[in-house]
Amino acid sequence: MAEGWDPAAFKARVDKVLGRFVAREADALAAVDADLRPVAGELEAAVAHGKRLRAAFCYWGWRGGGQPDSDALVRAAAAVELVHAAAVVHDDLIDGSPLRHGRPTAHRALRSAVPGHPRPAGAARSLAMLVGDLLMALAGQLFAESGLPTAYLGRARPLWAALARELIAGECLEILHTGGMPDTAVSLKVIRYKTAKYTVEQPLLIGGALAGAAPRLGEGYSAYGLPLGEAFQLRDDLLGLFGDPADTGKADADDLRGRRPTALLAEAWRLTDAAGRARLRALLDGSADGNADGDGSEGGGLDEVRELMRRVRAPERVEAMIAARVEEALRVLDELDAPRATVAALTSLAHAASARAS
Repeated sequence: MAEGWDPAAFKARVDKVLGRFVAREADALAAVDADLRPVAGELEAAVAHGKRLRAAFCYWGWRGGGQPDSDALVRAAAAVELVHAAAVVHDDLIDGSPLRHGRPTAHRALRSAVPGHPRPAGAARSLAMLVGDLLMALAGQLFAESGLPTAYLGRARPLWAALARELIAGECLEILHTGGMPDTAVSLKVIRYKTAKYTVEQPLLIGGALAGAAPRLGEGYSAYGLPLGEAFQLRDDLLGLFGDPADTGKADADDLRGRRPTALLAEAWRLTDAAGRARLRALLDGSADGNADGDGSEGGGLDEVRELMRRVRAPERVEAMIAARVEEALRVLDELDAPRATVAALTSLAHAASARAS
């Protein structure tokens, strides 16, 4: 790869690695029994889409440590995308989300694989859970088989354990706080552990560890990665309710229907008065009750929720939170002791992660 950052070219490299690796593993799974073909198909579908931001952060974590371009590193970075694919399958399953990238989520798509099962919906959910489990296992396999020296891989192995632990901690926190009293501090903690760390910080740290980077550089990666990762998820919260489903590929009522502890909901709750809170609670209860099957339809008063949020300027507040975090991340780059190409790429990635329509 040339010194200039070419996101499309990098994405193509990662897509090629993932496509070949997962196709091989899907074929091996389907070879066990022909009935496994739908499951194998969902394994491939899980990695068919994505911006490959996590792989990019891992790559530039490596380059920031003074290492050259490396196909083996790209394979190791692609393994982080398999962690993301696993997290998405599990998250959709936990949330009962009907759509992802404009197609049925794994637990929805797999209903057609069990037409004679006495509990087809439950069976499909179980199959989806196993698809997610296998993707997580394959992430470790691809990382180990990347072709990087064993000593390099050993430096990053503790970070893999931390990545998985923190991701699961964040998912658990979201479940534990779903339906509870909206609270911005709680929402931001969920964001930090469920998304920010494994999206930006940990991929950077893994790339740096693989490169043998100095601890000071790792501190800079964390100082840049955490606020940017939070900005990424705050943007996702806004897009989830105010974005165009044709662009996001997801149902726009998911967060509200699920009563998830988003910062957007918490800020709306904080900024409105007692009457507004009572109305918001009624609308949320109606949305949950009116769409219990998770079919992606709007259900009870989604437009009114949006209007209430606009009235108290909750979206503007979240936009300000995004801007402040991006600014914080970019300030860190001014002090980062890394090659100029790395700083330029991380600057570009900061904008790509925080200002997007899908």
